[in-house]
Amino acid sequence: MTRHISDTASDTASDTAPDTAPDASTDTATDAAPILAGLLTDEGAADPHPLFERARTLGPVVPAGDGLLLVTGYQEAERLTRDRAFGILSGAAREPADPGSAPAAHLSRRIVAASLLETDPPHHTRLRSLVSSFFAGRRIRSFEALIAAEVDDLLDGMPDHANPSGTVDFMEAFASRLPMRVICELLGVPRADRLRFRAAASALTLTLELAPPPDAVAAADQAVAELVEYFAGLAARRRADPRDDLASALASAAHGPEPRLSGHEMLSMFVLLLVAGFDTTVNLLGNATALALRHPLAADELRTGRTPATGFTDEVLRLESPVQYAARVPLRTGLTVGGVPAPLGTIALVFLGAANRDPRQYDRPAEFDPLRTGPQPLAFGGGAHFCLGAPLARLEGNIALPALLRRFPRLRPAGEPVRRRGLMMRGYERLPVTLG
Repeated sequence: MTRHISDTASDTASDTAPDTAPDASTDTATDAAPILAGLLTDEGAADPHPLFERARTLGPVVPAGDGLLLVTGYQEAERLTRDRAFGILSGAAREPADPGSAPAAHLSRRIVAASLLETDPPHHTRLRSLVSSFFAGRRIRSFEALIAAEVDDLLDGMPDHANPSGTVDFMEAFASRLPMRVICELLGVPRADRLRFRAAASALTLTLELAPPPDAVAAADQAVAELVEYFAGLAARRRADPRDDLASALASAAHGPEPRLSGHEMLSMFVLLLVAGFDTTVNLLGNATALALRHPLAADELRTGRTPATGFTDEVLRLESPVQYAARVPLRTGLTVGGVPAPLGTIALVFLGAANRDPRQYDRPAEFDPLRTGPQPLAFGGGAHFCLGAPLARLEGNIALPALLRRFPRLRPAGEPVRRRGLMMRGYERLPVTLG
């Protein structure tokens, strides 16, 4: 099993315990190992919640053999994602971050290993500080008009995507287009270039799975090579002609009088921001639309404004988390997770999708209730690695979903949707609808 994952930590709150490994021979570990194996099948990834519930009956944190812990409890997941005593399972431990330091390794792995996804403080802090202002509240709010205009443009064009029977694939016609337009605007990618990145972004995401398909890394290497070539050219153009966009900021940080980024880190940042700004929001929009189709009364209340868009979006993020898991590794000896020993070498799989349905935190956790009160869902992680683009993803959902339902009040499902491959990113490959 290939062990890679995203996200990490903050706020110290670790338990201590004798540094002994979880005993994989115990009944709990024996029971939990098949649950993890089930999650790694296509069937388990398509509907992981029965398996999450089986894990929950064993406890909020359970060993699953091979130095793995399964974390399904909300409180345990929240604490772990914030705890600075735990860090990222870094790709740097498997492959060199500097392309010139070793014989050719997988380019996709080197790019991810140098990114915000797989670095801990202080490197992560340095990298994040260079781009965080572009995702701050005021800057994101300034995108409201642009997002609304892009939404209207895409809704205008949706009938053109209908096949002869009147069916539209929502994922192709809308969900995959809006996030790419928005993140490319933030990056400074010219409009004419934006359609070319969708397949490349999806190819790279697939390699972040616990057990990526055999052909996934080769496809990701090719995709990343194309992205790196493009962004190297864009950075060169921005050095010659700076603008108020992320591309100019990154080019200046890497090539200014006092460089704060290496060239490799700059390209890694470009790729990460493009992919992260695209994929999570694609899943949010698809999952939200699928839930609206299954819950027409809730959809009608969102369309008419009786349910706030923010509450609807939050409940989508809780019930169908676009990112299903993160991973943490102990950075020192003597730690526990929810009372379970976590010696060095342990990998704690934090199932955000399970934590967001923890009955200790949410009443009727499997039901869709846009008026629900309770803690914020853990869909965007926590701590130092709380998703940088979370406010932008929420804003896109809050604007797009009511507009979609107002424009097409008779929107209906038109066939069986197709889930995307893998467990980590939960969403749809195809979501057929009729516009009515």
